[in-house]
This record gives sequence, C-alpha cells and structure tokens, in this order.
Amino acid sequence: MAKFEPEGAKIIELRFYAGLTLPEISDVLELSERTVQRRWRTARAWMLKELTVAA
Repeated sequence: MAKFEPEGAKIIELRFYAGLTLPEISDVLELSERTVQRRWRTARAWMLKELTVAA
C-alpha cells in the first residue's frame, strides 16, 4: 500500500501500531479529520481485500 497510497499506509501504522485515534492521527499528519476518515476507509477496504485474497 505504501507504494500507491503513502498517507493511507501511514494512517494504518499510526492506527494499529501506535494506537492513535483518527482525531489524533489528524493532528499528527496535519490533515483534516474528514480527510483522515476517508483515507482510513480506503486503507481498511484495501487491507480487507488483501487479506481475503491471501486466505
């Protein structure tokens, strides 16, 4: 994911590994909460697709 959507990959890292909430991620990345929410939904859908294909 980092190759085609680096911000989405960063959001995944901050969400899963750092345990940050979406508003906290918004502050860290200096993006609006709405943008973080959209990118989080996209990243989550990508992860689900990848995990489903791998299984």
